[in-house]
Order: sequence, then structure tokens, then C-alpha cells
Amino acid sequence: MPRPRLPLADVLRLDRPSDIWFKPALSVVVAVALPNLLLLALGRLDLAVYTMAGSLCALYAHNRPYEARARVLAWVVLGMVGGLAVALVAASLTDSAVVLVTVGALLAAAQKVLCDATRLGPPANVILAFISSASLFLPQTLGQVPGHVALALGAGAWAWLVCMAPGLLRPHGPERRATAHALTLAAAHAEQTRSDSHTHSHSRTSAAAAVHAAWQTVMSAHGDTTRRALERLLIRAEVALAAPADSDPARLRAWARDLRGTAPLPRPDDHLDDDELTGAEAERAVGGAPLRRRLGPLAPIAVRTALGCALAGYASLALGVGRPYWALVTAASLYQANVTLTWNRAVQRVVGNLAGVLVFAALVPLTRVHQVALVLVCLALNFGAEALISRNYWLGSVCVTPMALLITEFAQYQDSGRLITERVVDTLVGAAVGFVAAIAVTNRRAGDRLGHALTAVEEARDRAARLLAAPHPAPAALEQARRGLAAALVDLRATAEAAAGEWWQRALPEERVVTAEQSAHRTLAATVRRQGLHLAYTHARAEDVRR
Repeated sequence: MPRPRLPLADVLRLDRPSDIWFKPALSVVVAVALPNLLLLALGRLDLAVYTMAGSLCALYAHNRPYEARARVLAWVVLGMVGGLAVALVAASLTDSAVVLVTVGALLAAAQKVLCDATRLGPPANVILAFISSASLFLPQTLGQVPGHVALALGAGAWAWLVCMAPGLLRPHGPERRATAHALTLAAAHAEQTRSDSHTHSHSRTSAAAAVHAAWQTVMSAHGDTTRRALERLLIRAEVALAAPADSDPARLRAWARDLRGTAPLPRPDDHLDDDELTGAEAERAVGGAPLRRRLGPLAPIAVRTALGCALAGYASLALGVGRPYWALVTAASLYQANVTLTWNRAVQRVVGNLAGVLVFAALVPLTRVHQVALVLVCLALNFGAEALISRNYWLGSVCVTPMALLITEFAQYQDSGRLITERVVDTLVGAAVGFVAAIAVTNRRAGDRLGHALTAVEEARDRAARLLAAPHPAPAALEQARRGLAAALVDLRATAEAAAGEWWQRALPEERVVTAEQSAHRTLAATVRRQGLHLAYTHARAEDVRR
């Protein structure tokens, strides 16, 4: 199979900011500010490297409903503190830099696999790897470890409270925003399809992914009344995907606007029978695949991460760099779903870090006026990183890099020229060695996963087609089949894109993928039309009752 191209033109292109960029940005500032200011007042800012481990947990899970967020954040805090504890114990037991780099590489691989398997979401394993790798090289005795771990755990508890606090004002905010985003993209797809007789595959893929993500968010929420109202709206978004000509984009956008505010939940005026939602409830009861099954396909990614991080750290040591964990973290941050995406991240990381060291050089005189200025500048960089990183990873790195460099000055001022030199060297070494490891460790399972995803789509389409052939299919069964087919299509597209960017594998069944997608889209449209007849009958029946 020919190797995919490694693009440069669009790698640094800026996207629109995330709809909720301000939430992680504000949360991390509040979570970091209180511990840092308390330590500053006590004259122990050197301990901030430990509280930062817990505070940075505030970056996670902002797209999840609050009930699910509480659980996920608790696991993130435990995972962060657990990685910190392992690193500090290792640092207290050995001075061998080679051993410490090896431990860091194994931790980074475990963090990568667990974050991918649990679909944790941004910033995923990068922050976890940064904290554990940096902690490996902190001067430490075994007796100090419990106190330092306790500081991180306390800061993590504070970060948990910060992230949960908005739920007091908008208890259903995350699921409302996810539904609004799905409605907006579905409306855009419907408009584009109407303006052009050809199918807009990109808009369909984006909208389908948004709808699928919104279903996952809504189904993990509590509150039957709110959840059912949002499920009704998501069904309208799926109708717009399957049958754009039958949808009203203006109406979809109006519902999305109402969801983003504090207005009451929109109530579509077509009388959707609750039986139509039974399929979603059945999927909610079944849940996702077990974690053990999701870990298996990630073995090549684990080997890539462990090997790339270890070799990057060893290369940094061989060059005499004093902080080899920077090269290790650079390598850990690269690994994406395939080699092509890993290349994109490598370019973004290098560009962002090189620009970031220039920002650090400009800020150093200000931060050395007083430690208060150092803390405030780091808070501003925390905010800037989260405000910019959703537009492009390299832009966020422009703030992340000087922040990471300034954190090293919490204990004592460093030689800024040496810091800059070591950071540049470690960035280049980590990116180069990490990418070579991604090429060397093949992921032939990507093709196998594509075959499984194709089979899943074809079986889901056959199941829906059989129901459509029946004279009077149960609405709940038809809805469950439609939801299953839509989810399988989203998974197929994501799996196909991941496999297409992978190197050193057999030829992919591209024609079969296209045929399966086209057939599945036609079947989805047919289920929507059949359900539309049921909705029309229900509406007419309700009108008769009112008369």
C-alpha cells in the first residue's frame, strides 16, 4: 500500500475556537490560583510543583454531564496522584537517570492507553505524562513522599469542586450545549445539501459525529424529563442528516439558540410518541463495550509510546541535557490515531515550542521582579493556553511552553539561557525520535478494526432493512435499529480515517467502505421516512382527540 502523504500546508491552520473554551480556561485559573497564592503567602512556593498536579485536573471532563463529570474527575485526580506517587517513590529510590527515564516511558505508555480506552478526551494523557515525568527528576526522599502526595490530593479535591460548581446554576448545561452543537451542524448540513445536488460528505461526517457525541452525553445524564426532551431534539437532528429535504434548518438553529441560553427546553410541535425513544433507552441500559475489550487494539500505540518516550529520553541524556523529561513528554504528546496525525502533531509541537521559548525570554524580566509577578504570569499563561489550544495545538503551546519553563523557577531562579537551550534541544530530539518510533512500530490492527467496523455497519443495515420490510414494525425496534446504524456509521468513518493515515499495512477495502456508507445512508433515510409516517399518524390521532 502506498504511504500516506505527510502534509504541511494545513497543519498550522487555525480553526474556530471551541464552544466552551472559557470553561477549562477559567476553571484551571481558579484551581491553580488558590493553592499557589496560599503557598506564596506561606513562603513555600517551592511546593507548588506538587499542588499543580492536582490543580491541572480542572482541565478535564467539561463536556460531560455533572453526574458523569463527578465520577470522571474523581478518577482523573486519583490517576494523576497515583502517577505522581509512583514517580516520587522512584525518584527517592534511585539517582540513575536511565532508570528514571525508563519508568517515565512506561508510565507515559500506561497513561496513553488508559486515556484512549476510556475516551477521556482533551488534554488526555499529555498533562498526566508531564506531571509524572517531571516529578521523576525532583530531589526527593522517601519520607517526603506522603506529604507531597497529600498536597497534590488536596489540590485535586479543590479542582474537583471548581469543576462541579457551575452545576449549581445550570445543572443540565453540558447536555444542552452538546445537543445545540448537534442541531447547528445538522442545520448546516441540510442547507449545504439543498444548495448543491451532490452530497456534502464532510458536513455530513462532522454533523453525524456531533450527533453521536451528543447522544453519548445525553444518555449519561440524569433526569428523565430533561433527557427525554433533549432526545427528541436529537432525533430531529438525525432526521436532518438522513433526509435533509424534509428538515427546516431555521427551526433547528432556533432550537439550538434556546438550548444555549437559560430559556425553557424547546418542545417540538410534532407529537413524538415515547415509544420512539425506547431504542435510546435500550442502548442506555446496555452501555458501552467493556474496558478490557477496548484495551486490546491499543497495544501498538502502547509500544509506540513506551519505545518513543524511552528513546527520546535516552537521546536527551546522551546529549547532556539536564532535563530529559522534556524530550520524553514531547514524544508522549505526539502519538495520535495514526502516523499522519502523529506527523501533524509533531510539526505543531515544534512550532509552538520554538515560539514559546521566545515568549519565555520576553517574560523572564517581568517574572523576576517579585514572586507575585511569577504566579500571576503563570495564571495568565494557563488561561491563554486553554483559550488558544482549541484553535490549533501549536497556538496553545505558545503559552504552555513558557508556563512549563516558569514553573521550574518556583523553587529558585534558573539560568534562562540554559533553560531555553535545553528546551529547544529536547523539543527537537523528542519530536524526531518520537516520530521515528511511530513509523517503526507498525499498527496492522488498524486494518483489522476497519474490517470489524465494516461488518458492524453491514449487519446494522441488514437489521434495519428487515424491519423496514415488515408491514408494521414496532416504533421502538425501528428506532433502536436506526440509532444502532447511525452509531456504526460514525465508528466506520472514524476507523477508516485512522486506518487511511497508517503506514505499512495491506491495502484497505476503500470501495467496500464507500458502498457500505452509501447503502447505510439510504437505509437511514428510509427509516426516517417510515418514522415520519408514524409521526404523522400520531399527530393526526392527537388532533382527533382534541376535537
